[in-house]
Amino acid sequence: MSITSDYLRTLRGKNIAVIGMGVSNTPLIRMLLRANLKVTICDRVPRERMSDQARELESLGAKLQLGDGYLADLDRFEIIFRTPGVSPLNPNLIAAMQKGSIVTSEMELFFRLCPCRIVGITGSDGKTTTTTLISEFFKEAGFNVYLGGNIGRPLLPCVNSMTAEDVAVVELSSFQLMSMGMSPQISVFTNLSPNHLDYHKDMEEYTHAKMNIFLHQNEEDRVVFNYDNEITRGLAAEAHSHVTLFSRKERLDQKQADGEGEGVYLRDGAIWISNAMGRREVLRLEDIHIPGAHNIENYMAAIAAVDGLVPDRCVRAVARRFTGVEHRIELVREVNGVKYYNDSIGTSPARTMACLNSFNQKLIIIAGGYDKHVPFTQLGEEMVKKVKVLVLNGATAGAIRAAVEQAPGFAESGLKIVEAEGLAAAVEAARTCAEPGDVVVLSPACAAFDQFRNFAERGEFFKELVAAL
Repeated sequence: MSITSDYLRTLRGKNIAVIGMGVSNTPLIRMLLRANLKVTICDRVPRERMSDQARELESLGAKLQLGDGYLADLDRFEIIFRTPGVSPLNPNLIAAMQKGSIVTSEMELFFRLCPCRIVGITGSDGKTTTTTLISEFFKEAGFNVYLGGNIGRPLLPCVNSMTAEDVAVVELSSFQLMSMGMSPQISVFTNLSPNHLDYHKDMEEYTHAKMNIFLHQNEEDRVVFNYDNEITRGLAAEAHSHVTLFSRKERLDQKQADGEGEGVYLRDGAIWISNAMGRREVLRLEDIHIPGAHNIENYMAAIAAVDGLVPDRCVRAVARRFTGVEHRIELVREVNGVKYYNDSIGTSPARTMACLNSFNQKLIIIAGGYDKHVPFTQLGEEMVKKVKVLVLNGATAGAIRAAVEQAPGFAESGLKIVEAEGLAAAVEAARTCAEPGDVVVLSPACAAFDQFRNFAERGEFFKELVAAL
């Protein structure tokens, strides 16, 4: 009897709701239906717009609760699997829990059933690159690795194939972590800055959601924090597990006597680690092929996560071949002496500022998108210093423009601001402004939902537009 089968037997006879038919929940729904369980799918899409996938699931036995009332009467279900897009603090979910319903999620179930070590990565920025690097490090060392979570791959269907010797490397969003009652054995907290404040009621709620990545660890587990980020540095004191810090700005080996903990740091053009076993050089910076100081930090976080499990030679081997993750400062092409980069993953001001700092010249930036109600003040200040032409589009165009125009030094900066209707017009405006030697970057500082389904779709469209220039 498999781990999954044992769990599914406990659900027999229960009335089950699955909220959302997204990427993560569809394999869960299929698993429940194959076990002949009573499943109702609750989704905001009305019946007249439902997909072929929804019709197929209905034909397999699922009931559908669709449209505006998709969250109505949830208290009739004994088990409710929520989608990450619906907050566990939703009044309908709270009312159901008060009447005895158990609210969980696909990710929480994966944590419950997973038989192997889980490495979890969260943060406001750098999650996907850090997650990918950790996965590649373990693969290079010979581990059987399962990569998934918020990175786009549901891992629940893989549970029965996993063994205790494998490793699951999981990117975790605040939406997934918000109700988690378990933490990974190895947790990485890359950084924290205001983000997703359209979902979370305030920064405090966002922070507390992220903290679940380490709050349920025990003293044998490990958590990695960014020492240079004031918030995550402060959170280290809340950990019950073994703390490792990383810093691009401080020599952590010189802070050991101050009780700062073990650390990964820069010294003499290389990444070093200092711990109870001593100090050693792990990776030369010239071996890192992806640009930007933020990517040095991503390497440092990943090195801290795998220390003692992956030989340093494997870290170096990965670095020498790794050229980055799609949509993350991805060179698309050079046209008439102008280089075009796709940084559609720049869904927050902090991400876009990291992009600005990855180049040694002033840029032509295409920005703007869905409004997550985060401030653009600091971004405006950085753009005044590092942008020559700012092409704005999307719902936040006006807010970003105001932040730039109100930033110190704007009047004398020479920064030109252009507004465009949509991404296609923005790319054409950037092309018109560009001269040989310029760099044009799509780094929106905002989510894509005002015009696209997600950042990946936005990035693909940008690449199509650039390919057509």
